[in-house]
Amino acid sequence: MTRVGPVTKAGGLAALYIAAAYSAAIPYFVVVVDYPAVSDPVEKLALLRAHYGSMYAMHLVVYEAVALALIVLGVALHERTRTVTPVWARLTTALGLTWAALLLASSMVFNYGMGAVIELHREDGDRAVWMWQAIEAVAQGIGGAGGELLGGLWMLALSVTARRAQLFPRGVIGFGAVIGVTGLISIVPAQREAGIVFGVLQIAWFAWVGVLLLRDRHARSEPQTFRAAP
Repeated sequence: MTRVGPVTKAGGLAALYIAAAYSAAIPYFVVVVDYPAVSDPVEKLALLRAHYGSMYAMHLVVYEAVALALIVLGVALHERTRTVTPVWARLTTALGLTWAALLLASSMVFNYGMGAVIELHREDGDRAVWMWQAIEAVAQGIGGAGGELLGGLWMLALSVTARRAQLFPRGVIGFGAVIGVTGLISIVPAQREAGIVFGVLQIAWFAWVGVLLLRDRHARSEPQTFRAAP
């Protein structure tokens, strides 16, 4: 049996990590620290002060590490498709790397901002609340809280690329396209909740893709062995 190549293996492990990290984030942010449900700025700051250590760690694990894993996965997929459908491969990779960079920046702003406002709160509570409102708006805006534009476009572009390169089964490709459309729907202000569906569905997609990459019998073959779809 052909052994999976190192780049493909790294991509598969990265995809599985993303699925696991997102799975861990849901119970933490919904049950342990129900931060998304809090709207009052004073209550938000109180939650930050009470759970600073765990929230900092979760943002590292769930967002910053996930962003780095997205880069690894994006490079692995690019290597598998770049000679078959070069234009789509470049477009998909560019969207994925841009999305990963913004997710990383968002989490870094959030984590640094938490420490800054908690320190400021010891001297001026009102100013700390105001400061956090500004920092949170920037972090969430960079991270796609206003709609999963980049994530949705990446999923759609990747679905087209994978179809043309015959990289994944049709079921995975179709599922990815549905997720991409869901992400784009979340851009509409009245459909913001679609972003939650986008994130939940991605857990299954990343897990599926991770398993496929790790089991790929053609992983050591040259990229050009994949035939472009008619």
